[in-house]
Amino acid sequence: MTRAERPAGPLLLGVRHHGPGSARAVRAALDAARPQAVLVEGPPEADALLPLAADERMRPPVALLAHAVDDPGQAAFWPLAAFSPEWIAIRWALEHGVPVRFIDLPAANSLAMTQGNGEGHEDGGAEEDEGADGEEGAEGPAARAPIDPIGVLARTAGYDDPERWWEDVVEHRTRDGEAVDPRAPFAALAEAMTALREVYGDGGHPRDAVREAHMRIQLRKAVKEFGDDIAVVCGAWHVPALGTRTTLTADRALLKGLPKVKAELTWVPWSHRRLARHSGYGAGIDSPGWYGHLFDAPDRPIERWMTKVAGLMRDEDRFVSSAHVIEAVRLAETLAAMRGRPLAGLGETTDAIRAVMCEGSDVPLALVQDRLIVGEALGEVPDTAPAVPLQRDLTRQQRTLRLRPEAQERELELDLRKDNDAARSRLLHRLRILAVGWGEPAAGRASTGTFRESWRLRWEPELYVQVAEAGTWGTTVLSAATAKAGAQAASATALAEVTALAEQCLLAELPDALPVVMRALADRAALDSDVGRLADALPALARTLRYGDVRSTDTAALAGVAAGLAERICVGLPPACTGLDADGAAELRGRVDAVHTAIGLLTGAAPANPGTATDTSTETGTDADTDTGTDTDTGTDADTETGTDADADTGTDANVDTGTDADTDTSTNADTDTSTNANANADTDTDTDTGTGTGTNADTGGLRGRWTAVLHKLAARDTVAGVIRGRATRLLLDEGRLAEDDAARLMGLALSPGTPPADAAEWIEGFVGGAAGGGMLLVHDERLLGLVDAWLTGMPADRFADVLPLLRRTFSAYEAGVRRTLGELVRRGPSAGGPAATGTGAGAGAPAPGFGQGLDEARADAVEPVLRLLLGLHNDPGPDGDARSGRAGRAANVEEPLGATG
Repeated sequence: MTRAERPAGPLLLGVRHHGPGSARAVRAALDAARPQAVLVEGPPEADALLPLAADERMRPPVALLAHAVDDPGQAAFWPLAAFSPEWIAIRWALEHGVPVRFIDLPAANSLAMTQGNGEGHEDGGAEEDEGADGEEGAEGPAARAPIDPIGVLARTAGYDDPERWWEDVVEHRTRDGEAVDPRAPFAALAEAMTALREVYGDGGHPRDAVREAHMRIQLRKAVKEFGDDIAVVCGAWHVPALGTRTTLTADRALLKGLPKVKAELTWVPWSHRRLARHSGYGAGIDSPGWYGHLFDAPDRPIERWMTKVAGLMRDEDRFVSSAHVIEAVRLAETLAAMRGRPLAGLGETTDAIRAVMCEGSDVPLALVQDRLIVGEALGEVPDTAPAVPLQRDLTRQQRTLRLRPEAQERELELDLRKDNDAARSRLLHRLRILAVGWGEPAAGRASTGTFRESWRLRWEPELYVQVAEAGTWGTTVLSAATAKAGAQAASATALAEVTALAEQCLLAELPDALPVVMRALADRAALDSDVGRLADALPALARTLRYGDVRSTDTAALAGVAAGLAERICVGLPPACTGLDADGAAELRGRVDAVHTAIGLLTGAAPANPGTATDTSTETGTDADTDTGTDTDTGTDADTETGTDADADTGTDANVDTGTDADTDTSTNADTDTSTNANANADTDTDTDTGTGTGTNADTGGLRGRWTAVLHKLAARDTVAGVIRGRATRLLLDEGRLAEDDAARLMGLALSPGTPPADAAEWIEGFVGGAAGGGMLLVHDERLLGLVDAWLTGMPADRFADVLPLLRRTFSAYEAGVRRTLGELVRRGPSAGGPAATGTGAGAGAPAPGFGQGLDEARADAVEPVLRLLLGLHNDPGPDGDARSGRAGRAANVEEPLGATG
């Protein structure tokens, strides 16, 4: 069409936002019309940013971000994909040197109008999907439900799916060799929208009248400047309003008195995943990846799509051949013909892929949906785009640390012993303090060290808003995180909040914020007397004491606070465990587990505290022998001990051992034992140990001992809830602080006929439920399993139904293999004279099926050298120069503390 043949007046191109068919039609219409100016629906404040769209580093999908200067959280987005008609119009204008401008309502007004109703965004897309650029509901709950113009037209045409109707009449429209007027589709769509506006008015979008008034004013200005030779690209819903003749005075009256805020705008990357969301900042299209393919494919779109799918399947190690592709194309075309469609659409191709390539399964089809139909594209913007200072600092660190933002979720393993990984960890932890949720800690591979971290990363477009909000705290990530941590410490009301913040400060390495947090922590800890809150606060403190080695952080200031909290918990926990209901007991049981772990960290990883301590303990017990011995050990170790040790031998023994391992010991061991056996049942064994040591934690044993005493109290008190008593018993057993016979005795008491079944079931849940290894404990200790079995089989039928839910919850947590093994052991029953039958331990009578005769010392001796190597306990040469091993090695090293390995 020549310019002389074009109808008078501006060229109104009504489009469907993010529609590839509309984008192709816009490009054809602009090529044919060659307008002198192009007007696009969008915020006018972004006119200065339009030249950046021609930058070769600008790669869609991208979005215009507008946020209020005084409240960065009040933000709006206008997303644009490569197949968006607005993007095509902008790029066409820039490529041809034609002026291009935005004509929609200014962002300063739209942000202020959405501030009070929770609509902190405007996505500028899917107008035909949701009415008016994602602003549905802007007038509050009383507003009319917005109509879907495409849905109305589809129903009128006899379609039950608006997407399928749009694809048939627009996306799959072909020329069939005939010349087509580029204006024809826009004229037809404008006629349809005019009919809808006559029936539905504003369609449930009262704010559209204000927006359209502003568009008309801008259109008048452009006509005055460029004449009628201009093109307007806007949502098809607005075309009838832009063509309506109104007065300038009437339009200005609609705009009078609009609220306004100061706003800033910039370009930010967007993603296909966000385009596919109907809420939040999404544009409301279901298949951006499919639309992008339709727009980019020069020909044969179905064949090219099936080839993409086959490539994806092959990358995932699924067998897909050329024959699969051919058959899938044939099936899709056949389905389209049977359904009366001009071309196979997304529904037909998806059905064909499911039947041919996925063998009828929806599991691999979900991969196609995620990777191709939606897509993982993440746009890019040039560095010259405006940004808040905090965003620029974050971008600089991302490049320095080689942490590229990606739309696809990925796992990141960090080794904190490496400088770059340690810097990455600090950055991610600082962003967490600033509430910028780029990365979340994840459960990585099993490791007891503190030098490894696992993160799960995914960059979402909303994070640019979060960065803008965090920019109020500072211009760099470090300064902003420091300022916010100090403010949070001052405003925190709970002790657990402060301890968690102290841990975050250490992880993020915020030396300027840590003193402020520590003062707040000391104040809160001194005033808080609630055991539950103290128990919630201790784990975070204990974890922070582990970070000094790897992160080179001084954690000594926390040690005193942590020790004080632990002491107060030991005093107040037993009374707090009485008189609890089921929910309170379950909650406190979790706190007991957390405190137990925390005390283990405190006693095993507390910071160095050089000093000299003397520990004297005297134990009196009953033994078959009365022994008196003297053991003197002098060496180069950190501990020098002089004590009295009991030995079952009589005589004098002198050994001089010299070791060549990492710890060089030269010692003289003189044992003089005199044994007197007056009565096999009435003997007294006295063990007095007096030691003087220099080490890293002089009071470690004291705190551990006091906690062990607390667990003994909890396990023995009948007034304590059953789940806590059972858990305390299990913790003592696992730590070796309770003999197996004593554990069996406590279980027998808890499962005795006089105990209510519900209490007994709670005890079982605490003892073998909800913790790793609970089921295996019953598998390997037939005596405990026999007690549980006898209790269950002896329970009255009317009470069994009451405890069944609790038992089911306990045993359902076990793995399938553990449950199957327990079932087989119970079905076989205890063997005659076996442990479960006699109750005398593993050494009495024949063992149960599947259990050995007892300890195989030869096999244990074979494993011991490897175990000692793993623990760092190098074998010491014996008297004959040979390394000690087996029973002799175990006897020789019986006094070597396991904790000496560090």
